[in-house]
Amino acid sequence: MSQIERISCLIIGSGPAGYTAAIYAARADMKPVMYQGLQPGGQLTTTNEVENFPGYPDGITGPEMMLQLEAQAKRFETDVRSGFITRVDFSGSTHKCWTEDGHEIHADTIIISTGASAKYLGLDSEQHYLKLGGGVSACAVCDGFFYRNQEVVIVGAGDSACEEAHYLSKLCTKVTMLVRRDEFRASKIMADRVKKTPNIEIRFNTETLEVLGDGQLVTGVRAIDRATNQESEIACTGFFVAIGHQPNTAVFQDYIDLDETGYIKYAQPGTSKTNVAGVFVAGDAADKTYRQAITAAGTGCMAALDAERYLAAKGH
Repeated sequence: MSQIERISCLIIGSGPAGYTAAIYAARADMKPVMYQGLQPGGQLTTTNEVENFPGYPDGITGPEMMLQLEAQAKRFETDVRSGFITRVDFSGSTHKCWTEDGHEIHADTIIISTGASAKYLGLDSEQHYLKLGGGVSACAVCDGFFYRNQEVVIVGAGDSACEEAHYLSKLCTKVTMLVRRDEFRASKIMADRVKKTPNIEIRFNTETLEVLGDGQLVTGVRAIDRATNQESEIACTGFFVAIGHQPNTAVFQDYIDLDETGYIKYAQPGTSKTNVAGVFVAGDAADKTYRQAITAAGTGCMAALDAERYLAAKGH
């Protein structure tokens, strides 16, 4: 049986939330241990340019920013480990977690910063240009700026798809919105806003078959109208996917209160507390509204401060 490791603070997941929590926890002498998870650095590692994070006047790439945050966390002696937590037991006063290789950790406090993963269509062509950073994105607020005065396509039918289409319409000359069914899933007010926007063209019953490009950059989309079986090509330089996010919270579902889509619920609004004492949440695992690097970092700070106060109240 492997040795049980006892620690003061365990941070599960990296990204702006996890690393900011680590910086604050380490400076408070909580000696945090971080498991980076499946995607070290989180969603930002799939983002080429980050231009909206304060303090970077010339912008920075997502991966580079994550490396800087990791270095800053390590500077204060955060124990950053690769690997992920596959099982937890929050039933007692000691929070127990197990890594993928069976290592058991008992932590006084836990900060969950496992984030969320954007859902994609799963097309080979889509993944190709996503990896290259050549025109596929799941965040209009993050990347819309790069497509000013260009034509883009967005896929989705819900409120966030309508919101992103409307956002893009202010920057782009034309937005073509592909909706798989014959109606929006969005609320009437959001759907009406999109319908009233002159430079948004809505195509119902339409599915994406392929993202077209020259190997480096997106040049268009091949789509099919399921009502007529008519195929068409839509010229565009950007392809936005707005079909939702999946919070990476399944491992906690037996102990932590989640909403109907799997996001962690705050036990007390305005704090990072979950329903389990000593377990806190930061970033996109609980945030389906803003989903920005800067808001994730802010909640990472809150979680570390809440964890520090929790330990102080317990006399640690």
